[in-house]
Amino acid sequence: MSEFAIMTDTCSNLPDEVIDTYDLQILPLRFMVDGETYQSYLKGQTSNLQRFYTMMRDGKVITTTLPSLEFAKDLSTEILESGKDLLYIGFSSALSGTFQAIALLLDQLKESYPERSIYYVDSLCASGGQGLLVRSACELRGEGRSIEEVRAWCEQHKRNVIHWFTVDDLKYLVRGGRVSRTAGFAGQMLNIKPVLNVTDAGALAPQIKVRGRKKSMQTMIDEFKKSAWQPLAEQHVIISHGDCIEDAQKLATMLSEQCGVHDCLIGYVDPVIGAHSGPGTLTLFYYGTSRAYPTLNNNTNSMNE
Repeated sequence: MSEFAIMTDTCSNLPDEVIDTYDLQILPLRFMVDGETYQSYLKGQTSNLQRFYTMMRDGKVITTTLPSLEFAKDLSTEILESGKDLLYIGFSSALSGTFQAIALLLDQLKESYPERSIYYVDSLCASGGQGLLVRSACELRGEGRSIEEVRAWCEQHKRNVIHWFTVDDLKYLVRGGRVSRTAGFAGQMLNIKPVLNVTDAGALAPQIKVRGRKKSMQTMIDEFKKSAWQPLAEQHVIISHGDCIEDAQKLATMLSEQCGVHDCLIGYVDPVIGAHSGPGTLTLFYYGTSRAYPTLNNNTNSMNE
């Protein structure tokens, strides 16, 4: 069985210690501030994410773009030249063009390296949800699974990665078209904190409207209790935050006290996702039974109504 590398992009929001532990290969997406382009990750360098979110709070308009295809080609070629096969697990194609661009590149490399196995998985996940799937892939590789087996597992279980998140300021969702301007204005006036999820198609969907931060956090815990794989206490959970570490730690404490969860990885939402969700974003990711929530569709209203 051939040795293989696992490659993902910075939207997986995995901290350096996880990247280093599993020898992950990372494609950095890029963001622009005041005409300057920055990489969202540089190997061996620590990103100052507090500074990034401070710029957002100060009103800097930040835009995002795909990873450098030249960098992606060089990194992929280096892996293949080393004699390893390659599995790429990418950011949801419903939220970015990154996956399609890298998949096309890898298809071209298949022609140059016919002796190598090259696979890719559209995770249909975002942020720590993508990170959770990637970490599972790394653990399976560590157990001795083949690249084909790991790819098949990811394809089978990617829609079992459940995403819940809330934001502190609706203006970023309004700017990205996730919430209408009218609903955003009303929500700000009434202190509405939407709780959103990611659908089976990998798209972002506002699902629940609650008032206040505490209620939005408890709502995420309540949904975890309903949909997480049992037993709850054995869940491997990821919490990502947009420079609101105290809220992230509080959410982890709530999970511990209410559900017995102790394996909780806390990290930042990276700049490319954070540019669209804003400071104060708080997220919860875990494995569950289904992303479909018929009770939400029956009992709540869309933020765009």
